[in-house]
Amino acid sequence: MKDRLAFIKDIWRIARPYWFSEDRWAGRGLLAVIVSMSLTLVYITVLLNKWNNDFYDTLQNHDLDGFYQQLLKFTVLAAAYIVVAVYQLYLNQMLQIRWRRWLTDSFLDRWLDDKVYYAVQMRGAATDNPDQRIADDIHSFVTQTLALTLGLLESVVTLVSFIGILWGLSGSLALTVSGRAFDIPGYMVWVALVYAVAGTWLTKLVGRPLIRLNFDQQRYEADFRFSLVRLRENVEGVALYRGEKDESAIFRERFGHVVRNWWSIMKRRKMLSWLTNGYGQVAVIFPFMAAAPRYFSGAIQLGGLMQTASAFNRVQGALSWFVDAYTELASWKATVDRLTSFGQAMDQARADRTNPTALRPATGTAGELRLASLDLDLPGGEPLLRAIDLTVKPGQSVLVSGPSGSGKSTLMRAMAGLWPFGRGVIEMPATGAVAFLPQKPYLPIGSLRAVASYPTASGGISDAAITEALTACGLAHLASRLDDETYWPQELSPGEQQRLAFARLLLQAPDWIFLDEATSAMDEAGERALYSLLRERLPRAAVVSVGHRRTLESFHASRLAIGAGRPGTAVLAPIAA
Repeated sequence: MKDRLAFIKDIWRIARPYWFSEDRWAGRGLLAVIVSMSLTLVYITVLLNKWNNDFYDTLQNHDLDGFYQQLLKFTVLAAAYIVVAVYQLYLNQMLQIRWRRWLTDSFLDRWLDDKVYYAVQMRGAATDNPDQRIADDIHSFVTQTLALTLGLLESVVTLVSFIGILWGLSGSLALTVSGRAFDIPGYMVWVALVYAVAGTWLTKLVGRPLIRLNFDQQRYEADFRFSLVRLRENVEGVALYRGEKDESAIFRERFGHVVRNWWSIMKRRKMLSWLTNGYGQVAVIFPFMAAAPRYFSGAIQLGGLMQTASAFNRVQGALSWFVDAYTELASWKATVDRLTSFGQAMDQARADRTNPTALRPATGTAGELRLASLDLDLPGGEPLLRAIDLTVKPGQSVLVSGPSGSGKSTLMRAMAGLWPFGRGVIEMPATGAVAFLPQKPYLPIGSLRAVASYPTASGGISDAAITEALTACGLAHLASRLDDETYWPQELSPGEQQRLAFARLLLQAPDWIFLDEATSAMDEAGERALYSLLRERLPRAAVVSVGHRRTLESFHASRLAIGAGRPGTAVLAPIAA
């Protein structure tokens, strides 16, 4: 019971925001119409149930006129059923897409806001494949939630509508046990109840492992798909390393998880299918067997027998909703668990960043960058850097150097507000635009114009300015391709990608520039040309660079040298001319 209550709370936690959002009235209105249509369909089935009695009585009585009248009545009821069913499906799909759109926007906002996406990944195994959870699991959640809740509602209404009919049609069954006579009123209702309870208990016993298996299947499918995407993004590296055999082994290993788990699902579903199909087939003949004594005794006619069987199947079907929906329920449970764990991971990541003790850059009162008594830790709490002090004024330049793994890039992340693990003071300049360039530039999907303008919206910078910046950064051969849309990370070499990032700097003209080995893929001549261009075009900009090459020294006035070992310390000293 505790698990069921927790599951219901998880569903409500995911579903509730939409029904109280700005789109609530449209959503509630659609839901009200859909529910009304569901109730209308149940009402039509009640009328069809009564039609069964009248129709089969006309057959038994050889009443030709009555036969044609019943066919006409059936045509009207069937036409009404079809119209309502079609529009119920149409409006249901309309509600699905509205709800999915809102829920997707909500999850995207939570994921992207305050760089939670970065913090989630930094936490490692806290959640897997967020892309799948947003793209696939939200879709599944909306579809399954509507289907299952409306199905349950129809079952409840059907049960309420038909249980009285079945009770009246059943009459009493006389039994003699040990010489004592008993009358069981509405005995067909009790038979349906016992039949449904037995089927539900067996279904839960057999199908329960499907919940975990479905959860794992979604994860394994996502892992396999992600490994294929990784190859597409790194085709050149794999080709140069001749890593096809290793990649093939990874693909086969991950697909092996998919196959093995699918076999487990197949076996469990086979067991469940034996039960549900057998249960369903027995349910076809079972009401006739139960009602046969009254029919052969002459208490009811053929029409009464058929109506009783129809009502029994409706009641038994409503009571057996859990049996029929168990496979879908297992999949739904897995989907809810994945979205819940994803939401919890985002909440935890946000808590890491908003924790009062978390390291967060502040906006200083002066127009300068200031680090004071700054300590940085690894996510596990191990010390990384200690007692970093640095002040950078407008127009000044600092080169951050040190052994690989000493924490140089982590220091840049802390100044960018990406690293919450530490203590001390980080005061960013009160005025001026700030730009950070990582070692591997991000190139969005779209035209070259959009890539060069990023993060400014495409069209926000003139084509002439983009062309001039590309040419100045050694990318003149791309100037005629502004309208081309391709996968630019594969189209351009690492050096060209870094040149493109410098072209963005020229276009955006920031006042504070942070470069994290932003020229590491270039030769020294290309690096020198870009730094010279930067100082020429943006002479008032402050520059903080992370790099290993001594050739960078001539473009910086001072050096922050980080020592080896952990925790590392840093010494600031001027660079000799």
